Amino acid sequence: MTSRRALLSVSDKTGLVAFAEGLVGAGFEILSTGGTARSLREAGITVTDVSDVTGFPEIMDGRVKTLHPKIHGGLLARRDNDDHLAAMTDQDIAGIDLLAVNLYPFEDQLAKTGDFATLVEYIDIGGPAMLRAAAKNHDFVTVVCDPADYSDVLAELAEGDVTTGTRRRLAGKVFARTAAYDRAIAGWLSGDAFGETMTVSGRRLQELRYGENPHQRAAVYAGGEARPGVATATQLQGKPLSYNNLNDTDAAFELAAEFTDPSIAIIKHANPCGVASAADLATAWQNALAADPVSAFGGIVAANMKLDAETARAITGIFTEVVIAPDADDEARAILAEKPNLRLLVTGTMPDPAAAAVKLKSVSGGFLAQSRDNGSITASDLRIVTKAQPDAGQIDDMMFAWRVCKHVKSNAIVFASDRCTVGVGAGQMSRVDSARIAAQKARDTAAHHGWDAPRTIGSVAASDAFFPFADGLAALIEAGATAVIQPGGSKADDKVIAAADAAGIVMAMTGMRHFNH
Repeated sequence: MTSRRALLSVSDKTGLVAFAEGLVGAGFEILSTGGTARSLREAGITVTDVSDVTGFPEIMDGRVKTLHPKIHGGLLARRDNDDHLAAMTDQDIAGIDLLAVNLYPFEDQLAKTGDFATLVEYIDIGGPAMLRAAAKNHDFVTVVCDPADYSDVLAELAEGDVTTGTRRRLAGKVFARTAAYDRAIAGWLSGDAFGETMTVSGRRLQELRYGENPHQRAAVYAGGEARPGVATATQLQGKPLSYNNLNDTDAAFELAAEFTDPSIAIIKHANPCGVASAADLATAWQNALAADPVSAFGGIVAANMKLDAETARAITGIFTEVVIAPDADDEARAILAEKPNLRLLVTGTMPDPAAAAVKLKSVSGGFLAQSRDNGSITASDLRIVTKAQPDAGQIDDMMFAWRVCKHVKSNAIVFASDRCTVGVGAGQMSRVDSARIAAQKARDTAAHHGWDAPRTIGSVAASDAFFPFADGLAALIEAGATAVIQPGGSKADDKVIAAADAAGIVMAMTGMRHFNH
């Protein structure tokens, strides 16, 4: 019991040799298995094979090697329990004082392949068993499941021993890791994202200064499906992101991803104030900004393609909190760097708006789970229900407005013209109020620019849900809309269609609703 032993068995060999050398320097004997033992011997480190300790060879392609009383007894024995010490003596079990294990990379393989036989072999059994045993007995055993903790452990060993607080912290980290690991396996095997039991896991990326308000604690975590976005982006410049920055940036990037032509989305408080598609990114920026330049101040900007110098220079013309794009060329990066407080995020690629995933929202005592709103329609899906028929330009603008409307808080109304928003009404208790707000925003913008009339005149309008009465449609017609796209399905559809016919406007129904609460 006077000598110290460490068992190292890792899949991720980052920092392994330096860690083992540090342990040897601290007086540890090294036990190991398989590939880990080979790596250590190649580095000139003396290693005792686990099979020499157990007296039993590794069998079944390494499936059975550490599942043995001489290993688990060494991990689980309490050094302050006379019965445990007697059992160790009787059974010739020596204590294991430190365990470093990281698991077979099941999650990485799951992202690469769907082959069942391959993935089964990446389910680690011995690793989680040893980790949990050592973590349970953390009063006496230091357990390390993350190479990032090697340096802290060695630093404390250099002072004599690992502290109780650190051992407890590392033990907690183990149970969090094995829970996440089991969650990934369970989700894969069940094949049902909405099974009887749902567990959530994530890896903390950053503790934030505060949440939505200064008195709220907050952090950002990576977890769930692999998806380009704020949690996986690289921040190239600027001060740390806040909770509200992250939430708004996610909304902006997901909206920009709806379009394949060069597009810009400007977001404030998770709602778009200006969105445009154009032949090039710089024109899209100009049009999106012109849609509501007052609200755009201090906003979040998302682009759906690499930022160029012209677009970057234009963006720096107003105060912007965050810019997110799949990439930015060197000149664009240099231009944005002149605004050191502006955060620039690059993601490498765009998220797929059609991809399926689960979205969560907490409620008192639990959480709600739903699939991501990846519903979409094409122009051929539209059902034209009025006597008036749309021209090609109206169809194009209706499809544009419909995609934007999907990302506006309900009740949502979006006016659009020439693939640019010209008025947005969001989050109101009444659809009529949303329509009036959107129209008023357009009038305010026209006054700001000195235009003769608001751009809602001759525009199209989108509503995220049906009109329960004709009054909401009347507000759109009053604002100058010539075509309206909406889901349909109201008991009052006939009256709403009749009102559209009386006004001589086009109405298209999608059969799909896009509530966004």
